[in-house]
Amino acid sequence: MKGENTAVQVYLLRHGVAEEGRVGASDADRALTQDGRRKLRLVLKAASEAGVQPAMILTSPFKRAVQTAEMARKALGYKNEILRTKALIPSSTVDQVWEEIRVHRDEESLMLVGHNPLFDHLAAYLLGRQEVQIDFKKGAILRIDLENFAAQPKGILRWYLTAKLASNRQ
Repeated sequence: MKGENTAVQVYLLRHGVAEEGRVGASDADRALTQDGRRKLRLVLKAASEAGVQPAMILTSPFKRAVQTAEMARKALGYKNEILRTKALIPSSTVDQVWEEIRVHRDEESLMLVGHNPLFDHLAAYLLGRQEVQIDFKKGAILRIDLENFAAQPKGILRWYLTAKLASNRQ
């Protein structure tokens, strides 16, 4: 088994609290709220202090996810382009995301920015335990290490941080 240093670190970052949907408006155009930004800053500050430095950030093209990815870029000192992928939209499947991760498996660490219900299922899938139920909060970040890229993942959960936990650190 490879050591932790050779594992790919995958960070799942769910977008922050966003505006409510409006009749006639596209779900893809919902923006982060001020409260969502505030809570996200707390989580990203804690992630930065923990040494999170993604080699690549991939995001859903939905506005609230792109805004979250941009906040992560700033807070974590990320200098590269943020890649937008439809694999991270809310209606995507865990298999589509797994294929996207496998494309980038040569990176040391990946940050994926997206939505529920996808992330609830994706976290369990990446752990190799689809029956596990995870309550993935808005603005939360979770780290899973992957040591191989077989047809079915079997990662190791390293940590999970919510805005409520980050605010308790202050």
